[in-house]
Amino acid sequence: MLFDLFDTLVDIHMERLPLVEIAGRRIPSTYGLLHAASVHWHGLDFDAFAAALGAVDREERDAAQRDHREFPTIERFRRLGQALGKPSEEMAERLTRLHMAEVARNVTFHAHHAELLARLRRGVKLAVCSNFTHSDTAREVLASAGLLEHFDAVVISMDVGLRKPRAEIFQAALDAVGAKPEETLHVGDSLEADVGGAAQLGIRPVWITRRVADREAALRAFTGPAPAHTLVDLAELEPLVLP
Repeated sequence: MLFDLFDTLVDIHMERLPLVEIAGRRIPSTYGLLHAASVHWHGLDFDAFAAALGAVDREERDAAQRDHREFPTIERFRRLGQALGKPSEEMAERLTRLHMAEVARNVTFHAHHAELLARLRRGVKLAVCSNFTHSDTAREVLASAGLLEHFDAVVISMDVGLRKPRAEIFQAALDAVGAKPEETLHVGDSLEADVGGAAQLGIRPVWITRRVADREAALRAFTGPAPAHTLVDLAELEPLVLP
């Protein structure tokens, strides 16, 4: 059984990031923290810094969306340094640590998930198959939630270089636990990345809707295959898996 990480095993609350004003809009973002931590490297005021980082983010987001290539956080900040004419590995590493610490601080856990995974693992192999731009943080989040010990493998898009729904990341997870697609479930919250991505390999997709604001609207907008199962809580997995 494969699991997505964020908004599946744990919940991520990007809306809780500090509010900053960028181009006349107040949005939750780490940009303010990143500027304060790096201004001595580049000397830019916040608006100039935000414009430069925004340009890097847009360029790489558009490229990643075309081919679902992963853009690691460390590479994001290396690219920023290059764009500013101030390349610095020290800056890239510091900003990566700062950004990821703030993101991880806004992750919440579900107490019953650890016990659920322990019961599931008695009958099946378990792996994480998740998009994320920093593998170490993904594993730290799993450990903090008390979940890491229950997985036979953790496959993160940063390590594979490609993001779901690409088949390669699902195949990497299957290979890691020695499983065949037709005998595997994948559980995730994204219809495109998780349901559509898993189905293309013949993996049975399970859609978890705990944090989906409007399930019916999401289904109407999705043109891919229907999920094999739709759950609100991961506890509903047990009847699907265990006798």
